[in-house]
Amino acid sequence: MQTIHPIGFGFWKVAPEDCAETLSNALDAGYRHFDFAADYGNEHALGPALSEAIASGKVKREELWITSKLWNTFHAPEHVELACRKTLDDLQLDYLDLYLIHFPIALEFVPIETRYPPEWLYDPEADNAKMHLAKVPLHATWGAMEQLVAKGLTRQIGVCNYNSGLLHDLMRYADIAPSMLQIEAHPYLTNEKLIRLAKDYGLAVTAFSPLGAPSYVEIGMAGEGDSVLEEAVVKAAAASHGKTAAQIVLRWGIQRGTAVIPKTVKPQRMAENIALHDFVLSDDEMAAISGLNQNRRFNDPGVFTEAAFNTFHPIYD
Repeated sequence: MQTIHPIGFGFWKVAPEDCAETLSNALDAGYRHFDFAADYGNEHALGPALSEAIASGKVKREELWITSKLWNTFHAPEHVELACRKTLDDLQLDYLDLYLIHFPIALEFVPIETRYPPEWLYDPEADNAKMHLAKVPLHATWGAMEQLVAKGLTRQIGVCNYNSGLLHDLMRYADIAPSMLQIEAHPYLTNEKLIRLAKDYGLAVTAFSPLGAPSYVEIGMAGEGDSVLEEAVVKAAAASHGKTAAQIVLRWGIQRGTAVIPKTVKPQRMAENIALHDFVLSDDEMAAISGLNQNRRFNDPGVFTEAAFNTFHPIYD
């Protein structure tokens, strides 16, 4: 079975009109692992770009690792395949390499023809619009995810944003074990116990937002002063190795055994972010960077669901 490349490329917050050029530049830079999601609202723009890249011979489909994610409103078993097939149609692919449950949060179904992607609010036009939670247990959603594997729609399945309790529970009922846990992880949120647990269960781990705050400043979920790239230990390692601060933090991520999925639309940054294999951080450097941990979570539903969607819904204690 194909294994995931440790350095991927994320498409969260890439505008649809920028997707084709961004994907082409990322392929030219050497990326073959791409992280998509229905909720990003750009899969329809990525499909033609993927098809063109494959048809032109720039890349073979079997060289690619394509991840996408099941959105919260499609958790009911009868909607899981519908959502996966919509993603496949948009991406113009016959199968995914990995399909993940995006959040352990089941929301009321919104038909594709009503609004897509459905996002968080059941009716954005309603007075005091809120999230509408659905009575769908995670084990039912997982059973439908397993059927996607049986039907050849995805090669592997996994979960995002699960905590240790949910992961323990999942491993008790899964007939097809998850192959991946995708979580926020960076030097301010090292998540060491959860990563260790996932690996003990045989899951690979992908770190989203591996550089921490930069992804969140523009949407008001972090401040300019929250950047781990400005930390003295990161800058010292960068000077020692002749690398950028971002390269140091990304190298820390893959050296601790996680895949990373940075995102940028700048070709120079793309080239820098994938150039992580010609140096190794020392044990002291790794420990110093890990020592920056503040358990600082930028992507926290316990904060943003209340602030943006009038619904308090934490999933982490």
